[in-house]
Amino acid sequence: MKKEKYPLAELVQIKQKRLEEAEKILKEKRQALAREEEKMVKVQAERDKVKGHQEAKLTQLREEMDKGSPSLKIQQMKQYLKLVMENLKTQDAKVKEQKKQVEAAIQQVEAARREYLQRQTDIEKLGIHHKEWDKEISAEILRKETIEEDELGSSQHERLKRKKHKEK
Repeated sequence: MKKEKYPLAELVQIKQKRLEEAEKILKEKRQALAREEEKMVKVQAERDKVKGHQEAKLTQLREEMDKGSPSLKIQQMKQYLKLVMENLKTQDAKVKEQKKQVEAAIQQVEAARREYLQRQTDIEKLGIHHKEWDKEISAEILRKETIEEDELGSSQHERLKRKKHKEK
């Protein structure tokens, strides 16, 4: 007997395409996260550089004050130190903003990962259904073949019985 075509074959193909799309999106989101993390490292390095410069200037100001330098020079140094502090605040704000970008990228990766896992689960469920369907169809085919064989056997037996009956 001819085996039937799986009725959900088209659905399996659609689900497989969606799984591939989800995998592609997950890969893209992970790459975006990596780029955001690289930016974060650069922004933090820039902030650390400004912070180091600020600490160096603060140390220099203290040394000048300890030396008893003229107040004009100290005032200029304090003004410059204020500029450096503003720059440091700006860099800190950039770091905070970049942290938000990284967190958003992490959330997108997690969402894409969950979507990918869901698609994968759908494919696995359809695979299990396909196996069960195959078993059911095979059992049905076997049952029908058995019935046909029984009918053939019965008719042959009846024919032989009649033939023997006629011979007597």
